[in-house]
Amino acid sequence: KHLSFFTGFGPFRQYLVNSSWEAVKELSKRGLGKNIDLHIMQLPVVYQKAKEQVLKIWTTLQPLLTVHVGLASSTKALIILEQCGKNKGYQEMDACGFHPEGGCCMLDGPEKIESTINMKTLRKNISLEGIDITFSRDAGRYICDYTYYTSLYYGNGRAAFIHVPPLSKAVTADFLGKALQTIILEMLRQCGEESE
Repeated sequence: KHLSFFTGFGPFRQYLVNSSWEAVKELSKRGLGKNIDLHIMQLPVVYQKAKEQVLKIWTTLQPLLTVHVGLASSTKALIILEQCGKNKGYQEMDACGFHPEGGCCMLDGPEKIESTINMKTLRKNISLEGIDITFSRDAGRYICDYTYYTSLYYGNGRAAFIHVPPLSKAVTADFLGKALQTIILEMLRQCGEESE
């Protein structure tokens, strides 16, 4: 069995229910088939704690793939596939009122790290009823981008980041869970092709 790990985030600002965590919980109910052992974890919207958890995932479990899901508050019905994580520019305060020293993820890290998953190809290969999917090279310099960079760094690029919209009448947790399942099965196909 291949292990895959999924994270969503806890509440922050006005979002008392974070759609990213609700989507990840729905995904875990659905599963990814019998060959994939699926583990989930909620990350706090706190730079240091999120970094510690990501390091723990990669050092103790060494998953085939780690997929982080975050809430993009500015988007309507849109799923964003993030291609890379950035190392610097983290000035915004987290839920505890802190930001990383020097606004940086890893002092010795490269400026940006690309995912081994080709998000452009992924986007072309899937279509979802009732929601648009787009591709991005900027995950926003907050906890999402910070977590993504950290995971790409420790996981040698074997990480992915998906931004999901807030929950609404049209975009339910169930709907997002289904959407994640479709996207991640395609990601795993990409991983499988690379490893054969």
